[in-house]
Amino acid sequence: MMSLSEKSVRIVNILNKTYPDAPATYLNYQSPFQMLIATILSARATDAGVNKVTPVLFKKYPTPDKMAEADPDEIGKVIRPLGAYNKKAGYIIGTSRLLVDRFKGNVPRTMEELTSFPGVSRKTANVILSVVFGLSEGVVVDTHVMRVTLRLGLSDHDQNPQKIEKDLMQLLPRNIWNDYARLIGAHGRQTCKSRNPKCNACTLNMLCPSAKLD
Repeated sequence: MMSLSEKSVRIVNILNKTYPDAPATYLNYQSPFQMLIATILSARATDAGVNKVTPVLFKKYPTPDKMAEADPDEIGKVIRPLGAYNKKAGYIIGTSRLLVDRFKGNVPRTMEELTSFPGVSRKTANVILSVVFGLSEGVVVDTHVMRVTLRLGLSDHDQNPQKIEKDLMQLLPRNIWNDYARLIGAHGRQTCKSRNPKCNACTLNMLCPSAKLD
């Protein structure tokens, strides 16, 4: 019988063939600073929604220095469609100030430093480290990764991203942590959707205890 660790690696190998062009992120960005701000804004918002507001935001405030000096109400007007705009405006201004004051405007490359910024969770930090710097400090567990991981039976910690991440870090070789999140994210968006998952068309259906096949 296949172990969970062997199963998890097999899943990554299958999805590599299923989604050969799966991107590392669906957020648009042109610098580490932009990716940091966009990822903060993506909390409880869609990537598509973030991509609609960030061109305006970064045109007005292209650097950490400019963002740090911004009027929260003005930023709030730009990011209002994303929800929680007052809180998020405070987060990105506060983050920009710390970038300027503590890191000379450069986005740091460690989990400890990134999670010191307001609005930056471990998940957000994992995204920055993996997407921008190609580093593997953990596994990104967003809503898609959490849903698909649970359906595949690779964790039983329902709705607990931190514990799910810990399970995945124990199951997967470190060198495929980033690939797992990237490929499972693509699978969750395209096939294993929250409602009406396409189980019959799923390349993982023979490995999935949740598959509902006709």
